[in-house]
Amino acid sequence: METFVQTLSAPTLLGIAAAAVAALLFLIMALRLHAFVALILVSLITAFATGLPTGEIVKVLTDGFGSTLGSVALLVGLGAMLGRLVETSGGAKVLADTLVTRFGEHRAPLALGVASLLFGFPIFFDAGLIVMLPVVFAVARSLNQPVLRFGLPAAGAFSVMHVFVPPHPGAVAAADLLKADMGTLIGVGLIVALPTWYLAAYLFGLWAGKRYPNPVPELLSGGPLSVEAPSNPPSAGTVIATLLLPLILIFGNTGLNALATAGSIDAANPAVVLIRLFGNTPVALLISVLVAAVVLGARRGRDAVTIEKLLDSSLGPIASVVLITGAGGMFGAVLRASGIGDAVSASLADLGVPVIAAAFLIAAILRIAQGSATVALLTAAGLIQPAVAAAGYAGTDVAAVVIAAAAGSVVVSHVNDSGFWLVGRLLNLDIPTTFKTWTVMETLIGVIGFAFAVLIFTVL
Repeated sequence: METFVQTLSAPTLLGIAAAAVAALLFLIMALRLHAFVALILVSLITAFATGLPTGEIVKVLTDGFGSTLGSVALLVGLGAMLGRLVETSGGAKVLADTLVTRFGEHRAPLALGVASLLFGFPIFFDAGLIVMLPVVFAVARSLNQPVLRFGLPAAGAFSVMHVFVPPHPGAVAAADLLKADMGTLIGVGLIVALPTWYLAAYLFGLWAGKRYPNPVPELLSGGPLSVEAPSNPPSAGTVIATLLLPLILIFGNTGLNALATAGSIDAANPAVVLIRLFGNTPVALLISVLVAAVVLGARRGRDAVTIEKLLDSSLGPIASVVLITGAGGMFGAVLRASGIGDAVSASLADLGVPVIAAAFLIAAILRIAQGSATVALLTAAGLIQPAVAAAGYAGTDVAAVVIAAAAGSVVVSHVNDSGFWLVGRLLNLDIPTTFKTWTVMETLIGVIGFAFAVLIFTVL
């Protein structure tokens, strides 16, 4: 590919890019083709259309797919395992009950939201919401309060963690494309996620609970989605420590890297190298899974066979997410290799659109059009990657750009988004009410998150 010279003009390349995105949306939305298949097909057609050498096309596709999975699959798989152990140990209910007791009944929505934020680090949005909703319903029913007063802060917590904070796949894959440091991204993601949740989910949830006083549904009362707590669940402190372990290890790696770069410590020191190895994100999550297997598995009376089955059961639901993410990386690789990314970068420069604003706008347009936040985020990251590289962004700057794209990928959740239907059905909301509550909250999360990203980009 080093000898390939693109002869097509920038307008032609941009036209191909627009047609590729339109074809992707048509295949996913109109023909209901699975996003994994659609991304591979569009990547292949785009490679042909842009004139990439025929003999090199498959290599570009597989290299893009493999490089993305190399970083994403490990993090997503290990994160899902950690979440499964936390879920089945009874830790979610214990932590939620403890927080409600400590915060008091009047602050129960805040307590449940904080619990959801903690569990939102390793647990995917769908799984986390299903795990937490039985607790949310029980608290709302016991206090005789509208379900949205408790449900929206919890759902919003899982949403902000899923979209802004690794090891969730969209943020991880975008970080890989834009070469963002994982520790820095986690720090910036948390800085953005926490106040965004408070403003867009917690305060809005309190208002929505008064405005739409829907009763607690009976859906999860003893049903198949209920989570039975074991006879000896872990303490709240144990659960919190388990969830904080990977964060501490990752932040340790980031801190040592900063000290080594500044010349304060010897980067070649064996102790420093070993500690940084433990703080590398996949290794940190692996250590956390092993610790959780003992603390949340063996010490709860589960034998090795049961723990193995629990870990295995966590991987099936995330297979589609991992493959779609890898295919999104493939599409991004084609955009870069063909020169489309460079054309987009030049066009944005000519229009005077800042890179961070372009990241948000591209992701938002794709999100509204086709519904998948992951596809929107990965496509936006692939399109702006040349501009980010050309600008030489690093540290908090590139992390802020990733967060801006993530913010765009969450706005205006509507009927083409599975989350819209999941939340609406679980909370027993009709479609108009789901638009007025869930869709508005997701849009607030995106807009407020983008504002914080711009602030960090400007100030830090």
